[in-house]
Amino acid sequence: MTSFQHLTVLLEETVAAVMVDPQGCYVDATFGRGGHSRHLLAQLGEQGRLIAFDKDPLAIAEGEALAQRDARFEIVHESFATLRQQLEQRGLLGRVTGILADLGVSSPQLDDASRGFSFMNDGPLDMRMDTTRGRSAAEWLAEVGESELADVFFTYGEERHSRRIARAVVAARAKAPITGTRQLAELIAAAHPSWERHKHPATRCFQAIRIVINRELGDLEDLLAQALSALAPGGRLAVISFHSLEDRLVKQFIQREERGDDFPAGLPVTQAQMNPRLRRVGKAVEPSADEVAANPRARSARLRVAERLGVAA
Repeated sequence: MTSFQHLTVLLEETVAAVMVDPQGCYVDATFGRGGHSRHLLAQLGEQGRLIAFDKDPLAIAEGEALAQRDARFEIVHESFATLRQQLEQRGLLGRVTGILADLGVSSPQLDDASRGFSFMNDGPLDMRMDTTRGRSAAEWLAEVGESELADVFFTYGEERHSRRIARAVVAARAKAPITGTRQLAELIAAAHPSWERHKHPATRCFQAIRIVINRELGDLEDLLAQALSALAPGGRLAVISFHSLEDRLVKQFIQREERGDDFPAGLPVTQAQMNPRLRRVGKAVEPSADEVAANPRARSARLRVAERLGVAA
């Protein structure tokens, strides 16, 4: 089996942000190839515990091997959207010391052409993070309506020429099934009227399809909402995002929970009465120039950290 290298983004910064108690209970919501988990375990005490989530069967295999070597670690083959359910089953709701999430696609997923995430090498149009369930990108693309496809390109890819590209895709699939990454990328490139410098014209559309196939933004919204009941008072949430859609959700969530309950304008209430549930910790952190030079995929990463206030829900 070919081994694909993964360089963990913002490794030191993320683990340092959540590590408030070496004997605490932690969640790695996106195990990947275990970079953050291994670094966290190295600092965890004997009574500490780490539960990791991932959808990808290859990541799960890596995690199971780690669990065999370290009794403090457990891997769960589920989306992090099931966080509350998994913690309830273990009696850990409201007792988590830190949650970290490194969003998006891992380098092994991008580099393995058979996964269908990238058009850099031709492969089957799959794009599923969990290859054991759900529809592939090719299956979804064969059925989606033109209007919905255009909306997906526009909303999740922020593609200005979404309707023109969707029309071209639907016309092409009427002649032959679209099953390969290069086939789709070339089709989008031919339909795209204005190419951005240093960016393949299919980049935004591929991102949009991937987000829909894996329900990435919906799962992120679920994780953020469940983090409040998962964390103990003083517990930390650290999220690394890679594009504006993810980062906007995280930023607005922290702002909303830092502000607290909504009251009518002009009502005389104190800050404490507004029941704020989070406190942001520092400003958004971006990779250093040295990290970007060593790993160009880190260039768009942004880390946001918040601390749980009050009594756990």
